[in-house]
Amino acid sequence: MMMDTEQQDHEISMTNASTTIDPSIVQSRILQSSSLAAAAQKEMMDSGDENEDDDEMGDLAAQPTFPKLSAMADRGGKVEYRRVRCPKHRYTPLRNDWEQMLMPLVQFLKLQVRFNTKTRSIEMKTSSHTLDTGALQKGADFCSAYMLGFEVQDAVALLRLDDLYVESFSVDDVKMLKGDHLSRAVGRIAGQDGKTRFAIENATRCRIVVADTRVHLLGSYANIRLARNAICDLILGAPPGKVYNNMRNVAKRMSERY
Repeated sequence: MMMDTEQQDHEISMTNASTTIDPSIVQSRILQSSSLAAAAQKEMMDSGDENEDDDEMGDLAAQPTFPKLSAMADRGGKVEYRRVRCPKHRYTPLRNDWEQMLMPLVQFLKLQVRFNTKTRSIEMKTSSHTLDTGALQKGADFCSAYMLGFEVQDAVALLRLDDLYVESFSVDDVKMLKGDHLSRAVGRIAGQDGKTRFAIENATRCRIVVADTRVHLLGSYANIRLARNAICDLILGAPPGKVYNNMRNVAKRMSERY
């Protein structure tokens, strides 16, 4: 009994800080004893009294407010241009989807857009209505993604999300192949009726375009890395069954994220 009472006398009572993580409340994960917590609180109160006098002096001077600069005002009144060339195989799809491409460029980014039939390129420029300073670069990325072969619904995600990227590489960058070996490598990437490509897209949440011997990937940085590793395995000769198994594990891990 005497030993138990001595242990109880020397116990250090800790603060009742919750150790469970609540996403709506930012909590500290540093636990302190009650005496240290009281001393820290007293020190904060003393420093707060000293800062009150400084705050009263600061309130006397009103803080100036400045309106947000437009894209043209930020550049000193200069108009910026961008030009995106249209390849031959994307000329007919562009003509069919031209109205769908104009809507985000004009209504969302407030850019002036036209198609130059002589040079077969999309020309964009800023105006006095353009508010976002990065609108012109976003519009150029959107048009470039469409020219690479992505659909308008997929390419427009570049305008709405900031963490999406487009990465392109060639089959020869992974392994030098010629003749039928190159054709079989491209066939392994696509699969029968595109089944392999769709499986990689659904597992990694990316969009993949296979154009001749070039591969274009649209997605976040981590997802592009997973899709690129799977495609490189197929180019190097891995059987599709093994890649399917890896994609199944990747999809399971991504579904468990929160």
